[in-house]
Amino acid sequence: MEFGVWTGGLPTLSVECLVVGVFEEAELGAPARTVDAACGGRLKKLLARGDFAGHAGETLLLADLPGLKASHVLLTGLGTRKQWQRKAWRKAWVSAASALNRTRIASCAVALDRPDARQLDDYYLGRAVAELVGTVLYRVNDLKTGRKPPPPALRKILAGPVRKAAPAERGLTHGAAVAAAMNVQRDLANLPANVCTPTYLAEEARALAKRHGLSIKVLDEAAIRREKMGCLLAVSRGSRQAPRFIVLEYQGTKKEQAPLVLVGKGVTFDSGGISLKDPPGMDEMKFDMSGAAAVIAALTLAAQLRLPLHVVGLAAAVENMPGGNAVKPGDIATSASGQTVEILNTDAEGRLILADALHYARRFRPAAVVDIATLTGACVIALGHHHSGVMGSDEGLVHELLEAGRRADDRCWQLPLTEEYAEQLKSNFADFANVGGRDGGAITAATFLAKFTQGLAWAHLDVAGTAYQSGPAKGSTGRPTPLLAEFLLRRAAR
Repeated sequence: MEFGVWTGGLPTLSVECLVVGVFEEAELGAPARTVDAACGGRLKKLLARGDFAGHAGETLLLADLPGLKASHVLLTGLGTRKQWQRKAWRKAWVSAASALNRTRIASCAVALDRPDARQLDDYYLGRAVAELVGTVLYRVNDLKTGRKPPPPALRKILAGPVRKAAPAERGLTHGAAVAAAMNVQRDLANLPANVCTPTYLAEEARALAKRHGLSIKVLDEAAIRREKMGCLLAVSRGSRQAPRFIVLEYQGTKKEQAPLVLVGKGVTFDSGGISLKDPPGMDEMKFDMSGAAAVIAALTLAAQLRLPLHVVGLAAAVENMPGGNAVKPGDIATSASGQTVEILNTDAEGRLILADALHYARRFRPAAVVDIATLTGACVIALGHHHSGVMGSDEGLVHELLEAGRRADDRCWQLPLTEEYAEQLKSNFADFANVGGRDGGAITAATFLAKFTQGLAWAHLDVAGTAYQSGPAKGSTGRPTPLLAEFLLRRAAR
């Protein structure tokens, strides 16, 4: 995809289509008025007849209007002017890009009215144009045997209107990289669990590392055992698929710099183990490795943009299955930190593998540690599918993630993490249990992880409600890769 900016002269732009906006009550946006003047008032006449209402998400493709170099104009509904904000702009561009994707148009200029510059500056306009078109054009990597649809025709996009070209061009570059990283996450997460096993995930990480110039080390089961990761090994015991522990490293600076460590939950399929899940929706448990996929994606983004950072990615990859050798409720595992855990629920497995992964992160003497996991259904109950949950031991780091999510339109919401919740994890037989009952389930899960992050600047992202969606549009969303990208970009800019 080729991206650029336009700064004026819409009627003379050498593109196939101009994308302009119309507010409700037949009000042309500012760029649309420029186009209307060039084509002799054709747009106003069309609106006067009531052919286009300007409702949010509505589109209408017009062809061969006089006075324009472009052969097409795509009218895009902007809704009411009083509700014209950054979120509405993003929705309008998604609607326009989706409409273009149903045509054979190869080039366009985005000329939608901009909200207040404080909401959508030149940089974020460019970034949103590239990132959102990448999302719209994404094709699920399905295994259907029928004829594949042709690739998208859209190849060139000019973004605007902009005040300064340089920030918008930088935004386009970053947005394209974010979209590519989201595709990495989605391609991995959408694969069925009989394909994307822990071994497959490790091999794909190797291939991506080679492509992007990353360092990689993969620990097999014997190496994991030497690291004394008893909690991780307890989870994998019931499966015939051997576990893998993936260590990716991006060194973008010659200076000695404490790394940012990203830790991902990589349960390639979660049956719940002996604490078996209900069958409805169990197929979606192939998405339980979304945290690991997001970590791998974030490392590829850092390398693609050559960020001046030191970033380490850790992905604990296992399959959680019932079986004659599976861990049982009441079993006690010894973690890599030496602490013992009574496993009361084998379906609370993500926190077990993260416990050993977080302990492994200590050897890098990290500046900060962020783990990403589809960890709890309780977080979905608390926040639904709009916000990821965020908690942590370092308030500054938590607020960095909150701000990164806000700026990237990949929002998270802070839940409390105070000492009272640790009471629920008390055990008569081990240092603590892996579950603490239904009350505050997302928080007690994070409280469990906190026991392995003492002394670290640590934050936890629970993406159970945001990493994938169900229903007719079932599939990976690519979240929280935009949030992680913003977090890394803002760190790099320091």
